[in-house]
Amino acid sequence: MKKGLLIVVSGPSGVGKGTILNKLMEDKELKLAYSVSMTTREKRPGEEEGVNYYYVSKEQFEQAIENGEMLEHAEFVGNYYGTPLKEVERLRSEGYNVVLEIEVQGCRQVQEKVKNALTIFIVPPNMEELERRIRGRKTEPEEIIQQRLAKAATEMESIGQYKYVVCNDDVDLAADIMRVIIKHYMNKEN
Repeated sequence: MKKGLLIVVSGPSGVGKGTILNKLMEDKELKLAYSVSMTTREKRPGEEEGVNYYYVSKEQFEQAIENGEMLEHAEFVGNYYGTPLKEVERLRSEGYNVVLEIEVQGCRQVQEKVKNALTIFIVPPNMEELERRIRGRKTEPEEIIQQRLAKAATEMESIGQYKYVVCNDDVDLAADIMRVIIKHYMNKEN
């Protein structure tokens, strides 16, 4: 069986990564799978161990880092988040194309460890549209919105580290473009 691809998808908060990936996950021909991440944050109501995250202590996470068991990891608001290497390798060896929806920092770590990772950065048509989308969620206070917009501007400076940049001006078109890119790499790896 052919080993699956490792696909890294990044982009600013509010750009529509989840929406695009949900559309792609419906295409069984792409044989996509999400890798379950590990975190030190508390489990939220309705979340399940091994489905939403692997929930571990800070000590367990730090030990996994020390043992080289993490493909990538980052600390965010006092908690660790990361991708267990073993899980990614298991899925890829089963022929799945593994999707990591991670931040720029995590992508750099992945690129150091997996030279042929397919990296895609999703951008908004412009920053005004991104702000409109973030505000349209009506889920966060102004301070958080401003933090997300500032972070987005910084993240946009890192698009050069990605193999492909896809503009999400139209969700269906963005998903179609990503589908073509993934299929190209699936055929290329044969």
